[in-house]
Amino acid sequence: MVGGGGGAVLPAPPYSYATNPTFPLGTRRLNRLGFGAMRIVGKEIWGPPADRGEALRTLRRLPALGINFIDTANSYGPDISEELIREALYPYEGLCVASKSGLVRISPEDRWMDCRPEHLIAEAKRSCDKLGVDSLDLWQLHRIDGEVPVDEQFGAIRAMLDEGIIRHAGLCEVSVPEIEAASKVFPVSTVQNRYNFLDRKSEAVLAHCTAQGIGFIAWYPLRAGMLAGPGSPLAGFAARRGVTPGQLALAYLLHASPVMLPIPGTGRAAHLEENAAAADIRLSEAEMRELSALRYPARAG
Repeated sequence: MVGGGGGAVLPAPPYSYATNPTFPLGTRRLNRLGFGAMRIVGKEIWGPPADRGEALRTLRRLPALGINFIDTANSYGPDISEELIREALYPYEGLCVASKSGLVRISPEDRWMDCRPEHLIAEAKRSCDKLGVDSLDLWQLHRIDGEVPVDEQFGAIRAMLDEGIIRHAGLCEVSVPEIEAASKVFPVSTVQNRYNFLDRKSEAVLAHCTAQGIGFIAWYPLRAGMLAGPGSPLAGFAARRGVTPGQLALAYLLHASPVMLPIPGTGRAAHLEENAAAADIRLSEAEMRELSALRYPARAG
């Protein structure tokens, strides 16, 4: 068995998605195919959605499709994503809603980090208010702020856990040494890094999270639709399996590690249903080897 900082106890490899479809977050079991709520707002992650009714319909379909993990942030809109989630899904029966703070946006182009402890704590409390909850299921530091001593940022997270403002804490876009440093201050439950079939920069982080039982939230899992289109490197394999390239891209991630939680996002219910079907795809060890050869062509043969 493997386990560690995140508190999860996981099976030894090789992994089977069929026997590991969920990830434990405290007493909750998260279905590992989640939903990223960045795309339910306007273009450039700014302002209201072009079709508000469709965004709400998309959110309301989540429970019926077995998706019980939603990732958002106070900077999406700003505020609009959290407000739509509350309107569509409150009181969140059976759902885990995760949010993030630390990134400040004042226009589609202008953004910066503000991870001063007082700002992080105030923004986490504002997220509670917008979502209508007393405590956030999971709160994540949107990025580490290079202008604020890291010990102060991690100390603020520890304080929010101790005060019950948040139940679990995670980090975004971090390295293994940063995870290890944070773990000395508070339990790191999740790490959210950019990761998909072609993105490889977080391989070491995923391996660390897998070994330590830390949830790995993969954002950009479809590469903004590139992996789902006709030019996808997965198109041929997907056609043989009778699935879409996007579904195969998500299924590959789900089979890669028992701590993997991909969060594809969309503002359209039909697209959501297509993504959700990826959880029903089962890949054999031989198929995973074939996909790995596509992902690492230089290693093939």
